[in-house]
Amino acid sequence: MSTNTSQLQGEDVPSRAELAARIDELETELAAATEDDSDPKMSIIATKGTLDMAYPPLILASTAAAFGYEVTVFHTFWGLDILHEERSKNLQLSSVGNPNMPVPNAVAALPGMDRVTTKMMEKKIDDNDTATIEELIDTSLDMGVEFQACQMTIDLMDYNEDDFYDGVTTGVGAATAIQDMADADIQLLI
Repeated sequence: MSTNTSQLQGEDVPSRAELAARIDELETELAAATEDDSDPKMSIIATKGTLDMAYPPLILASTAAAFGYEVTVFHTFWGLDILHEERSKNLQLSSVGNPNMPVPNAVAALPGMDRVTTKMMEKKIDDNDTATIEELIDTSLDMGVEFQACQMTIDLMDYNEDDFYDGVTTGVGAATAIQDMADADIQLLI
């Protein structure tokens, strides 16, 4: 033991205080190097505007925002109806071609069946105390989710920018959506 101590004393050995200071300096540098100032990002493209397809982008957006994600949802074509204040209150559920519907396609094709299946789903939503589309939009906006309305679709559908919920970003083009997706950690097409 005395041999090791005498050997070390002959060399330039840092003191405990110097080692502790160097450890603190390295921990500070490590924290600065690994610190990520930005929240993780999620980008969702919503293209469908049926009742059953309105829920996935809204639920995913609000949940991701609750977990600290910066979330953008770009609504285009029929997905734009989700953000349209009046049309979102009358979203339909198509019973034709939906293999999980409890109605055979031959019956589902009868006039008025989409309204019947929509009413059935609305009753399930109400009985289950599931949030409405409007409630999910309001909650998501309160949590910082950015809902974007595709300007080309607004023009195509002859909508007015005032038709959308307060807080919806209008005038957004595909280039902006693509850039948002490129910057996002998670990209979803719904």
